[in-house]
Amino acid sequence: MEYMDKQMIGMCGTYCGVCEWKEKTNCPGCQACHGKPFWGECSIAKCSINNEYNHCGHCPSLPCDKLQDAFKDAEHGDNGERLINLKNWAKGKETYLKIRTLKIDEE
Repeated sequence: MEYMDKQMIGMCGTYCGVCEWKEKTNCPGCQACHGKPFWGECSIAKCSINNEYNHCGHCPSLPCDKLQDAFKDAEHGDNGERLINLKNWAKGKETYLKIRTLKIDEE
């Protein structure tokens, strides 16, 4: 685990401070862009903002279907790191796990 800048917390459990797109697109992170990064409006961030949560870790429905779908996404999914991050951040921990790309078993 690594220590973080709280302003770089992504609502979905991603730590924006180490995102590959931060440098490439000059993205300020989900908190600063209010869930509207360079690629458009994020439905997960929108839900978090509408419910007045800093991130999804504060939501009693964690993990909801929307997050589960994101965690399993072939291109952007992970191996449980985002859920761990969200639970840790909800407890006030100031560390994060780096996201590893989801590995899909081939048949």
